[in-house]
Amino acid sequence: MKDPRFPELAKEQLEILQEYGTVEIREGRSLVFEPGQMDYDFYAILEGEITVEDPSNNNQIIVRHQKREFSGDNSMLSNRAAIFNGFAEPGTKLIRIKSNVLKEVISKHSDISDVLLNAFLLRQEKVLGEIKGGIKLIASETSKKAYAIRDFMEKNHIWYNFIDVKNNSEAKELLSHFNISAKDLPVLITERNTVCKNPSIEDVAKNTGVFSEIDDKIFDVLVVGAGPAGLAASVYAASEGLSCITIDCNAPGGQAGKSSKIENYLGFPTGISGYDLANKAYLQAQKFGCQISIPNKAKKLIKRDNLFILETAKGKKIYAKSVISATGASYSRLPLQNIETFEGCGIYYSATGMNISSCQNQIVGIVGGGNSAGQAAMFLSNYAKEVKVILRGNDLGAKMSDYLVQRLEAKKNITIHLNTQVSALHGKEYLQQITLKNTAGDEDIFPIGNLFLFIGAKPETDWLRDLVVTDQRGFICTGSAIPLDDLPKEESYKTRAPQFFETSIAGCFAVGDSRNGSVKRVAGAVGEGSVVMSQVHQYLTSVGIAHLAKM
Repeated sequence: MKDPRFPELAKEQLEILQEYGTVEIREGRSLVFEPGQMDYDFYAILEGEITVEDPSNNNQIIVRHQKREFSGDNSMLSNRAAIFNGFAEPGTKLIRIKSNVLKEVISKHSDISDVLLNAFLLRQEKVLGEIKGGIKLIASETSKKAYAIRDFMEKNHIWYNFIDVKNNSEAKELLSHFNISAKDLPVLITERNTVCKNPSIEDVAKNTGVFSEIDDKIFDVLVVGAGPAGLAASVYAASEGLSCITIDCNAPGGQAGKSSKIENYLGFPTGISGYDLANKAYLQAQKFGCQISIPNKAKKLIKRDNLFILETAKGKKIYAKSVISATGASYSRLPLQNIETFEGCGIYYSATGMNISSCQNQIVGIVGGGNSAGQAAMFLSNYAKEVKVILRGNDLGAKMSDYLVQRLEAKKNITIHLNTQVSALHGKEYLQQITLKNTAGDEDIFPIGNLFLFIGAKPETDWLRDLVVTDQRGFICTGSAIPLDDLPKEESYKTRAPQFFETSIAGCFAVGDSRNGSVKRVAGAVGEGSVVMSQVHQYLTSVGIAHLAKM
């Protein structure tokens, strides 16, 4: 049976590809792409083969692409760097297509798009899940900064190898070889052996090709936030022909991207992880031509006439005719004085595969009563000795879906503590114990070194608070929820009412968890991100700057 990662293109598809590229014949064995190379080309093979090798693992052969097969993976659509060497063998005849032209092919030819994207997703899954290698991160497993870097790389689907400096002889050899001292940790070593000492998240993004420079032009739509609502808006905007730029301060997926398994999302009867859902939506938006730039944090938005100007935390200015706020909400901290000490080394705000090793056969704690908390508890219960779900209230089903409540109550190694809260954290360099206190005043200390928090919701709207109307908690008011006293301040609203997702500033919309009155469910966020585009079109038409795209 043919491996679905390496399908063959039909004769008609190869003929179409030739129209977009050039045909080359390689006389001798030649390099066609290499690790760290940006904007590398796509190749379809007419005769011969391309051998893909992993230089970080003694040039192990990953695959030999044969006649009518093709090279490439998801990184080509995201402008990321290549991670393997590719060699055209002697006498190989190739169709060579530039990565930016490949996006045009995928956009215009659905049959080719289906074959390529399905293979790209499966190849990425294989590399990330089964092949050890990639960019090296050397640090201590208890390092807070290293955890933040690993979290960023995990959520952005970056192929990397974490090497614990305390328990791995390879780490010591690498430190000696590159003349790196302990004060330089964490350290990144790229596929091209470039050393980046004590890197910031921005350094990681640049060294892995995740970060992309933003085009200096006026976009039809600027989407701030790449969670389910923002990605849905991005897909619909780009697929309808609008020029769209989407930014996010961390990674695709938002809070949903942290969910280990979503079982009540329509169309996925066996469930889908937030990680996979975000990755597919991220690819889908780029398929239609949306430019996505990560990490890029919004700092301040102003409106000048009919033009919005967003200033990012890095000082970059983005110009757009309309803006969609989809920045979502973040989980709140516990009101404990020393909590910052343990964030990233015992206190976590998501539960992913990265946490498995430290939770193996341990007692772990989950604080919260929503679906994210329930999903995290079920996920970690597969590895931990015991999972304690800690809830201040007395009803687990108050905010959690019934199917999850039943799962938690049926799992033998999950213990539910109602009317209970964490009153103290204990440890030196990392979390070692926690104190639980119930409403009767009884306290107990438990040997918990991994505590996952899914409590409260703080809207990420600081960048908009000086511009649009919010409620007392900072959630953005839209449509009829905007107080009438605030409407006369906007000239446009003297002749019309704001649309359902429109804020107190005409042309600025809000969807998803940061919006006052939103449902706080993945399906709801996706629905809002999809529906808002019809309102964006109406706004652009009303001010005479509409794009010619049809609804």
